Amino acid sequence: MKNTISQIARILAPIVLVFSLAATGFAAAPGITAAGGAVGTFNLTAQPGYLNQPDGAAVYSWGYGCNGAATFATTLGSASFPGQNCPTMQVPGPTLVVTEGTTVTIILTNNLPAAAGNTSILFPGLNATASCSSSPVVGVQGLLTCEAAPGGSVTYTLTNVTPGTHAYYSGTQGDLQIEMGLYGAIIVLPTGGGPTNCNTTVTNLYGKTDYGSANSIPGFPEQDFRLARAAYDHPASCYDREYLFQWAEVDSRIHKQAEAQAAALVGCTAGAAGCSLNVQTEPYHPAYFLINGRSMPDLMDPNYASEYPHQPYNGNPHMHPGELTLVRTIGQGRWQHPFHEHANHVRILARDGNLVLSSGTVNYGGTPAPGLAGLLMFNTDTTPGEAFDGIFYFTGRGLNWDPYGHHPAPNRPGDPLDVNATLSCSPDANGYNTLNGTAVLNYYEWCQDHNKPVQVNPFGDVASGGPATLPDPNILTNGQWYGGTPYLGPDASLRATAPACATTPNSGCTTLNPANTQANPANERGWAFMWHSHNEREITTNNVFPGGMLMMMLVDTREFAIDESL
Repeated sequence: MKNTISQIARILAPIVLVFSLAATGFAAAPGITAAGGAVGTFNLTAQPGYLNQPDGAAVYSWGYGCNGAATFATTLGSASFPGQNCPTMQVPGPTLVVTEGTTVTIILTNNLPAAAGNTSILFPGLNATASCSSSPVVGVQGLLTCEAAPGGSVTYTLTNVTPGTHAYYSGTQGDLQIEMGLYGAIIVLPTGGGPTNCNTTVTNLYGKTDYGSANSIPGFPEQDFRLARAAYDHPASCYDREYLFQWAEVDSRIHKQAEAQAAALVGCTAGAAGCSLNVQTEPYHPAYFLINGRSMPDLMDPNYASEYPHQPYNGNPHMHPGELTLVRTIGQGRWQHPFHEHANHVRILARDGNLVLSSGTVNYGGTPAPGLAGLLMFNTDTTPGEAFDGIFYFTGRGLNWDPYGHHPAPNRPGDPLDVNATLSCSPDANGYNTLNGTAVLNYYEWCQDHNKPVQVNPFGDVASGGPATLPDPNILTNGQWYGGTPYLGPDASLRATAPACATTPNSGCTTLNPANTQANPANERGWAFMWHSHNEREITTNNVFPGGMLMMMLVDTREFAIDESL
């Protein structure tokens, strides 16, 4: 598998040069909140639409959407997402953002074709009740829950909701309706946004990020795009960034049959003889593999991009070294997908909103609480119908060279790039550069590798001048998404010049190309790590690579202010 992934990366490197010329959008967890506060209401509809695919296909689908105006979820930093909209049909359905302990009402109106019959919503893991007789909303009792007949509605009530990431999806003829796109996510935030110590120096086990201009790199202020400080009411569930990924697949044959039959039965009376679809859902041969309703490279485009009117959510995680990234994932399709996050394992926090705890008590910065006991996973499993929350972080520890391109002495007096190349590294008790404060460019650098150069000849071996043997630069993809240097940060190749360069300022003394020459925006100089399904067919679109369940985790130095509104 490792050899195969290396071959994939080798193929992908020249391809991403083309992608990098387009504007890149960042992911987060945009969604809508219930109108009315603690006891609020979501008005949803189910109806047909088309999903645009990278191969040019427009796949007939069904999806949940907003039945009227929507209130969009706000972030801790009051950051917003330009172009926010909640269409009447989208895949996945609108992400519903609610608060722990509240009572929420969901009214679903069935605007599917009459021949599609009834539809409904299930809320696994949440305390849900359904009303089949609330006037004027009247539903029909189905096998699993109350259903909305064509043109009708049904009311669901969620009470005392508990924190975590949860799925919602159709409870009616699931083999067809979920396949067609009737699924979505509910994010339940802890009361008050979680433990208050998340914004202190004892925030978590690894590090912290302070948002706002007062704590940011001068000239590079960060906005806070988190929905809360912590995922749960637990001091070890703090996080710095969050992303929601919903995995599903599409068998276009099923969708074509549903489209053709619905068109042939237009105008028929719901429930009448002959007014029903007869779509064969087996054998199952999906050709499209989706994350948040899109495939690679579409999922790297911005949230709410106009070219995807029914697929508003993207998939493009982004972080700085040392940050804790909360990964919210739901398996919404029929298959299990082995989700592999390059650059580090993922520590599982919870499954279906249930924290994985140990029997002992741990002191988290003065706050005693049961210890977390989730697995550290190389592949995270996206099981159909199951959600998990996990923590991912990356620091550069163990690379055996200084990824920031530092060197021990000034080479070019007065050159601001050289000043950044001679920053100090003060290790904390865990060996990371946190004692100099958060507003430093190399915050959270692994100090053991500080000032270590890479080898002079990137194709040589250790004896050629450095402590590390680098991979072929055609395989090491970095930045957005391909450069020619193993260093992080703007002009990182110049930063990494050796003392002999003092006589030729700014000329560089490396055979490596400048970092990320294709970057857009210009000050981004990061590393790109493939996040993808480990089922090789699932990183294709209609059997063409690259596509499907493939995205990039972009790790940038702190000079690059991550704007997740794009």
